Amino acid sequence: MEVGFTLNGTAQRLDVPTHWTLLRMLRDIAGSTDVKHGCGEGVCGACAVLVDGVAMNSCSVLAPQVDGAAVETVDGLAEGGKLHPLQAEMVTRGGVQCGFCTPGMVLSALEAVRIGAAGSDEEIRHSLAGNLCRCTGYGKIIEAVSTYRDGNAADDVPTEASEHEHLPDRTGGSAPAPGVGIGH
Repeated sequence: MEVGFTLNGTAQRLDVPTHWTLLRMLRDIAGSTDVKHGCGEGVCGACAVLVDGVAMNSCSVLAPQVDGAAVETVDGLAEGGKLHPLQAEMVTRGGVQCGFCTPGMVLSALEAVRIGAAGSDEEIRHSLAGNLCRCTGYGKIIEAVSTYRDGNAADDVPTEASEHEHLPDRTGGSAPAPGVGIGH
C-alpha cells in the first residue's frame, strides 16, 4: 500500500505492507533511526513521534493510519545547526544519559507544552507517564521541561556531539555527549 505523509516537513510517498507499523516504516524505509525501537508493545515511549502534533507510540500505529498526516520526529526539531531549545535544555540540565529514551521523551514533553498540559511539575510528570527512562531518572528531565516551558531554555547548544566532547561525566572526568535524539 502506498502511504503519503509529511516527515519533518518533507513530503513522502512510501510503499509499505499494510501490516507494518509506523515505527517499522520510519526506520526501515524512511531511514529515521532517531525513532527508537524499545518494547514494541506501546509501553515504553521510546518510539514516540508526533502525528499531526499528537504524541503517539509509533510501534502501536499501523503505517497506513498516517496517510495524509504530518509526522514529526526528533530529528526534525533542530534548525540552523542548533538543537531545539527543549533538546538543548535536556543536555544542559543533564536530563540524558544513554539517550535511548530521549527522542520520545522530548516529543511527548513538547506536545504537552504546546497544548498547555505542562503548567506544573505534576502535569509534566503526567504527560511523561508513558515514557520510561532507566538511566537518568525523571528529576532532571522534569527540570528541563519546566525550564523550557518557562521560556528560559538554552538555545545555543550545537547539534554535533563532537562539539560537546568535554561535558563532565558523573565521575568528574569527561565523556562524549549523548546523542539527544540527533545521533543514529
